[in-house]
Amino acid sequence: NCLYPKVSFSLSQIKKRQQDIVRFLEANKIDFEEVDITMSEEQRRWMYKNIPKDKQPAQGNPLPPQIFSDDEYRGDYDSFFESKESNTVFTFLGLKPTLASKVMKARIFLHMTLLSRAEDFGLAGN
Repeated sequence: NCLYPKVSFSLSQIKKRQQDIVRFLEANKIDFEEVDITMSEEQRRWMYKNIPKDKQPAQGNPLPPQIFSDDEYRGDYDSFFESKESNTVFTFLGLKPTLASKVMKARIFLHMTLLSRAEDFGLAGN
């Protein structure tokens, strides 16, 4: 038997993760689109549907932020952070470092209105 510990994130942790990604993209002048999934059921469903099955959580919905490049799934915050730590973030994003701002437009799915839809992520009361 395998036990998988429940990983829970507070709304403030999710917001901090989103801000980390946005700050990095802005600092490196990478063009990106923030998609607020709290304001669009269609965008939320698109995000859930386009995250590969092997990247989906065992239970519940994937938590934001989720990163896509030209509609190709790139990963979540942990993948982004690991690529930053190993100096491979441009590869992770599908970019060449010298052409980063010209080549790609990232779609970053964020949970911008954090308190209004907390129940969507099983975070009500956090």
